[in-house]
Amino acid sequence: MPNSPEIGTVVKADLVDKVYDKVGFTRKEAAQAVEVVFEEIKNALIRGEDVRIVGFASFNLRDKKARKARNPSTGEPIVIQPRRVLSFKPSKQLLQSTNRETDESQTS
Repeated sequence: MPNSPEIGTVVKADLVDKVYDKVGFTRKEAAQAVEVVFEEIKNALIRGEDVRIVGFASFNLRDKKARKARNPSTGEPIVIQPRRVLSFKPSKQLLQSTNRETDESQTS
């Protein structure tokens, strides 16, 4: 599937190509469909909503408090500001399917 220069990396254009091939949209419609899905996920996260795609994964934001740390090169104490972090948790089905492919390639 990857058309990108890095081996083993799927980029948005690869997803557009798959939608184009499988759904029968024009390339422009396929690009719009992929873009709409990504925008909706992003907008839900911006609104503070969790996103759960059954059989794939869930995305959610967590708030991290400010904390004290040390600069590893100088040892100087610093304060890491509070922030929000995005977490990705794959579904059990996704984990099983990726592990199954790994298991099959090791036994071959």
